[in-house]
Amino acid sequence: MADTKKATTQARTTDTADTDKQPPSTSEPERLPLFYKQPEPLSPERHGAKSLRPLESYGIAANTNALPLNAVEFPLAARHYPIVFTQADPAMPVAVVGLRTDQNLFVSASDGSWADNAYIPAYVRRYPFIFMDGPDDGQYILCVDETSELLVDGEERPLFDGEKPSDVADNALKFCSSFHRQYTLTQAFAQGLAEKDLLMPNQAKVKLPSGEELGLGGFRIVDENKFNGLADEVFLDWRKKGWIGLIYAHFFSGANWAALANRVADRP
Repeated sequence: MADTKKATTQARTTDTADTDKQPPSTSEPERLPLFYKQPEPLSPERHGAKSLRPLESYGIAANTNALPLNAVEFPLAARHYPIVFTQADPAMPVAVVGLRTDQNLFVSASDGSWADNAYIPAYVRRYPFIFMDGPDDGQYILCVDETSELLVDGEERPLFDGEKPSDVADNALKFCSSFHRQYTLTQAFAQGLAEKDLLMPNQAKVKLPSGEELGLGGFRIVDENKFNGLADEVFLDWRKKGWIGLIYAHFFSGANWAALANRVADRP
């Protein structure tokens, strides 16, 4: 599915809706996407003197146990994390990175580093940038979280060269554009699963080496029996779309629950 919207770093908007956040409850104020506190359209007037520090510490992700995941990331993420689907509709995939609500077992509590050789989801790597809907139909705006510690005055990686976006800003635009295209494809994949009623509620019970048992719920997985019962024409159509491999990666990722238990045991 092609992304037909245009992206820009220049326009401004007061719209706080993110294209890849979960819809807020009707009884609650609109929520910003995970990690983002004050996203503002990137512009030379507002950020002309700002630079971006390299993302070396992942402390922003330390206090969550699930991270949004695009379908294209399944093969790599399945090596390290259980991949499940949100309970809220529309269902979307997430990588489970911890067994307690506010603990990411892959981020060091001492220096914020990510666990060696473990895949880092693109949702984390794109921070502090994000696409948001523009004031005109068919337009996205590249925004930056102004509360981020990565956004600093001066230094060596400026966001603008005069009025012109720098290579840093251009690369951020390309990354967010690619992320959003993949997000759109992921939406179609998850919607296909939901339309065939393949997603079922699930709970994980993990026993730690200490004997303590932790339970994690509030998510869905693909019902393997229903998947095996798909009509041949549906299976072939999904194979052409590349969805069958994604579903198998989701199944294989379930083996990582035990690895999470070991990481809990290794924490002080």
